[in-house]
Amino acid sequence: MFKRSVLAALAIFAVWSVWEILLHGVLLGPTYQETAELWRPMEEIKLNVMHVVRAIGTLGFVLIYVRLIDRKSMASALCYGLLMGVIFGISTGYGSYSYMPIPYKLALSWFFGELVRMLAGGLLLGLIVKPSSEPSTDN
Repeated sequence: MFKRSVLAALAIFAVWSVWEILLHGVLLGPTYQETAELWRPMEEIKLNVMHVVRAIGTLGFVLIYVRLIDRKSMASALCYGLLMGVIFGISTGYGSYSYMPIPYKLALSWFFGELVRMLAGGLLLGLIVKPSSEPSTDN
């Protein structure tokens, strides 16, 4: 299970990294330009912090599934991804909208962006982390 968990974490980190570039760099680029006064200039963006945050989030996402979800299946993994997507989408999109002067379309985009990101993570978990055939030693 450990090797599959590591493989899942690496795959999810890679997919989430590509998704972040696509979503924020390409799809939402014009919206960010319209609201440039809200964001750091490109030369001040903390890319190293973003990578560390994504790595920690990836590890947490995988560990919660591996350690706390008993029934490992594609359905369970997708349900987990959907639930996490709704939770993080609401928090990121609408939570930010509640205190930041961002356009509604950005809040909605962040919501759906998180939903897609977490569903992709759930899909990868379902493909990589399979039910263990070993007897459990946890009590």
